[in-house]
Amino acid sequence: MINVLLVDYNNLNHKKDFIYLLNEYALDPMGGGAALADHVKENLAENLAKVPTAFSYIAYVDQKPAGLINCFEGFSTFACAPLINIHDLVVAQPYRGQGVGLKLLERVEQHARDIGCCKITLEVLSNNEVAKSAYAKFGFAGYELDPEAGQALFWQKQL
Repeated sequence: MINVLLVDYNNLNHKKDFIYLLNEYALDPMGGGAALADHVKENLAENLAKVPTAFSYIAYVDQKPAGLINCFEGFSTFACAPLINIHDLVVAQPYRGQGVGLKLLERVEQHARDIGCCKITLEVLSNNEVAKSAYAKFGFAGYELDPEAGQALFWQKQL
């Protein structure tokens, strides 16, 4: 049975499971292949608790942490409505293929509908075919306003 809970960033058990799962993602090649820095492990939950638009859900299977989704509420200027951006989604290796990711996505979608969001956004690496397939099955697609203008690209500038 999959149990999905809203993360309380100040709850020590949630914090431990949250950091464990995010570190599992960081260690995966699709998460960069390197462990989280000690500073991040020690301070992330406390700092996210200070961000009013941040929320996360943890999925447990048989009371063991199996999956995590980190999200931020945003706003669409074109729709004049709130949106949710999924920043991280991880399912621990032993639980992949068991519907954990789907349960996490469903929970976020329900939250988005409850607060009147116009859409949910996320980023996915172009070579992550497994994730792309799962997201497409859930209804996600590349973002474009006009096919002739092309799809949106996610860029970054490190500071």
